Amino acid sequence: MSTAKKVIAVVDDDEFMLEALEQFLSALSYQTELYKSAEAFIVAATKSEAACLVVDIQLGDISGIELGRQLSAMGFTFPIIFMTGSDDYLFRKQAMELGCIAFLKKPFPVDEIAKAIADAI
Repeated sequence: MSTAKKVIAVVDDDEFMLEALEQFLSALSYQTELYKSAEAFIVAATKSEAACLVVDIQLGDISGIELGRQLSAMGFTFPIIFMTGSDDYLFRKQAMELGCIAFLKKPFPVDEIAKAIADAI
């Protein structure tokens, strides 16, 4: 499958992680949309061309889990890959209840996120 036109939206409040994922995804020929908060993505969701979302669970005022819930309530069906640095089982449970494509524990091997994205799109 060609990835040249596929857009991956990344939502993370960690600037380093946004930059690292942008570089990695670009190397795989994906286009990216980068958002520093759940709120920023919610505002842009109607115009987003994302084939899937890569979302940090621990964001600012609105968590990644809550972002998934709000998007669902708004009628969006973006496949979501959640990532977190936490070992909290509740996060994994909530992510799975939302139907996430993958749940990645930071730091994760790049092949895991590449596979999750390929599975999502």
